[in-house]
Amino acid sequence: MDTPAELRISTAHRELLDQVLDKWSLSILNELCERPCRFNELRRAIPEVTQKSLTGTLRRLERNGVVEREVTSTRPVAVTYSITPLGKTLRGPVDVLVAWADRHLPAIEAARDAFDEADHT
Repeated sequence: MDTPAELRISTAHRELLDQVLDKWSLSILNELCERPCRFNELRRAIPEVTQKSLTGTLRRLERNGVVEREVTSTRPVAVTYSITPLGKTLRGPVDVLVAWADRHLPAIEAARDAFDEADHT
């Protein structure tokens, strides 16, 4: 029987995963998988996100090559965000993680309840 390879998560891996799999990134990527969006369209689609968080998250995703920003020189200037081909490759791994969460959420919720009810003093 094959022994599974050791899981190694480097600082670079951790930083990248923190930046592309956080709460707002997943919501933004979900929207951009459907169609390119302007900033205010994303704000309306994700009403819980603040303007500051949306701006920062879009910049991190753009820096990582997952989202691209296109500026159209109109009056006023229009900025459209879209997912890149690299960003589209995240769909499969994210779907696997969501399926895992769906499958194991009852057990996780039971563990949380047991933990919360236990005396941790």
